[in-house]
Amino acid sequence: MTARAYFEDLETKTLSPIAVKAATSKGRRYDELPSSNRTCFQRDRDRIIHAKAFRRLKHKTQVFIATESDHYRSRLTHTLEVAQISRHLARLLRVNEDLSEAIALAHDLGHTPFGHSGERELNTLMKDYGGFEHNLQSRRIVDELETKYPNFPGLNLSFEVREGLIKHTTPWDNPQTEGLEGFKSIEAQVCNIADEIAYNNHDLDDGLRAGLLTEKALCENITLWREAKEVIQSQYANITEMQLITLINSHIISEQVDDVLENTAMSLKRESIQSVDQIQAYKKQFVSFSKEMFEKNKELRNYLFTNFYSHIDVYRMNKKGQSIIRDLFNAFMADTKLLPETYRARITNQEKRHVKERIICDYIAGMTDTFAKKEHQEIFM
Repeated sequence: MTARAYFEDLETKTLSPIAVKAATSKGRRYDELPSSNRTCFQRDRDRIIHAKAFRRLKHKTQVFIATESDHYRSRLTHTLEVAQISRHLARLLRVNEDLSEAIALAHDLGHTPFGHSGERELNTLMKDYGGFEHNLQSRRIVDELETKYPNFPGLNLSFEVREGLIKHTTPWDNPQTEGLEGFKSIEAQVCNIADEIAYNNHDLDDGLRAGLLTEKALCENITLWREAKEVIQSQYANITEMQLITLINSHIISEQVDDVLENTAMSLKRESIQSVDQIQAYKKQFVSFSKEMFEKNKELRNYLFTNFYSHIDVYRMNKKGQSIIRDLFNAFMADTKLLPETYRARITNQEKRHVKERIICDYIAGMTDTFAKKEHQEIFM
């Protein structure tokens, strides 16, 4: 028995009936010999980690521009936190950890420099050429833009991972995927909720570190924070404020994971879900918060939006990033000779609608914060 066959047999014996099994994957766009020592989803995970787009996440903004401090989250550290929570939730639910992890690791590959503000600016610039949305760009990267292999474009990932990317939805992510394939696994749902848990809690941490949020104000305004603080103070004495903040954050994450686990189990039992096919037929989000936790999260999201994401310091950073993206886009549109040779070579078939615009969009979306600022300086200064 090969190592791959061993892992596939282990999945069959140990995972829930609602879990996607590697042995029954719908396969890849281009035929390949399977790995002898990895399942298809384990192979996908490894391909994502070794992709250039994954490495570039290191210098892409989460909330703060990536060069502002070594201690704020970047798009890469956010991705790793989402992957960790996804894998743990999948294990607790007895669904496919490797599939959930692969989707989580790839879910932000398509993000622009300068975070969501950069994405909004690029979408505005592309409004007459098909728009821009980072989940769909993640799918474009793994399907076309990575060029590591000689026999096919992209990374040739499994169907289930690719579908998990375009069906990735959170309160901040709503890709317009009407008309695209409709498979949405329980593992993709795990990634969706893990993303929300991760960014709410690490944005609290980063906001406090930056001094844009205060522990006192959080205690006064955020139910989740206040409840967690009471628990931590009952368990520990003589701890520093930073230790208190760390333990509160950890407690909130654990509370949310427990809530998702309990609520998901109840939802699946209520609908008598016993198969992957039933998950697809119901077209609903089974992996979700309870109504009470949803309202607490909504309170936290609204507070972060008003007091953190809209803070003047963050706003100024966002406007600076948007200005850089806008200047670069307009410069490349006016003179494609400013593009690298590999991108100029792709602009060959002008009969195909909006080729130039999409290729320029690909180039800018793939930039890190640091590279975008460097390109802007070289062209304009």
